[in-house]
Parts: sequence; C-alpha cells; structure tokens
Amino acid sequence: MSQFDVLPDERTVASTVAALEAHGFGVEVVDDLAAARKTVLARIPHGARVWSNTSITLDETGIAAEIDAADGPYESVRLKVTAQNFASRQMKELAAAPDYALGSVHAITQDGELLIGSASGSQFATVAWGADNVVLVAGLQKVVPDLETARRRVREHSLPLEDVRAQAAYGQNSRLNKTLELYGDMPGRTHLVLIRQVIGF
Repeated sequence: MSQFDVLPDERTVASTVAALEAHGFGVEVVDDLAAARKTVLARIPHGARVWSNTSITLDETGIAAEIDAADGPYESVRLKVTAQNFASRQMKELAAAPDYALGSVHAITQDGELLIGSASGSQFATVAWGADNVVLVAGLQKVVPDLETARRRVREHSLPLEDVRAQAAYGQNSRLNKTLELYGDMPGRTHLVLIRQVIGF
C-alpha cells in the first residue's frame, strides 16, 4: 500500500476538520460511499443547475450518475456541455457558473488547505469562483501533513494513477500542467464531504 493511501487516525481527522472549518470550509465526515452520496444529494435542491467535474470519487459514490441522469431532478450542465464541441466558447460559458459545482481534491493538509491537480484546469473555474456553491468529496486517505507533502502526493501518487485512467479512457497520457491551492473560502460556499474509506486518486 502506498504511503498516500493510509487513513489518518481519529485525532488527526478531528484536528484537520477543525482547521478546515477555521478556513471557512464546511465539513461533514461520513463512514461509507452510500452515506457520502446521500449527504451530497441532500445539499442540492431539485432543479438546481449542477456541474460535476470528472472524478473517480464522484463516479464510485454514484453521485455523478445521480446528477447527470437524463431524467433526474437536477439540471445537469455536463449533459448540455457534452452536446457541444469541446473547445467551443459556448461550452465554456455553460460550465463556468453553475448553481452547484461538484468535484474532489487530490490532497488535504492538516492545516486546512486543499490542492487539486489538472492537465487542462477545466475544473478550476467553478471551484475557485464561478459556482455559487461547491461540494467536494474525498476519501480521508488524502489528508497529508502540509502543502509540500500535498504537492508530492499529486506528483508521485495521483498523476501516475490518472495517467493510467487517461490512457484507458482517452488513449493519451495525462500531465500535471496546473494546480489549484485553496487556503480558504467565504463561509457557506464550499462544503467538504470526507469519507472514512480509501477512494479516488
């Protein structure tokens, strides 16, 4: 098992949650994938415009399928975007400012900071500013001591796994071209649902 796939003890979880909350993030800790799905969906009103970033965690919890169901109760921005040319201006405008953005992170520091790595940066706009509300879902194995370890986790752990996924899904390698570091947010905007399981990259 990788050093980056180890769940923290409860004392570390508690102190990390406190640090995240001190930085303006809302936090809920749940035991399993079903609880994570229920918790996330309960936060999103029916009829809301929702953008779901590509995420193994959202896929494995079943959240992405619920949000992007053609006959579901949410207005899936992703369904609209997939009908557009990927590089089109209209696609970017559709995805930039939803009511809710969903996604995950690659690392969470014990000081209450978040780090997301990306090849394109396509998920950054909604998480950093565009969405009215952000919900991020992550396994607690992503908790690391500090930002330098968080950056190592992305380069040494997340990127190789994402590279395998990208080759299978798109027939091309992934790259770490951009990172987004979140040190805090306005209270009430960004909410984290943390799972006591190893899930995602």
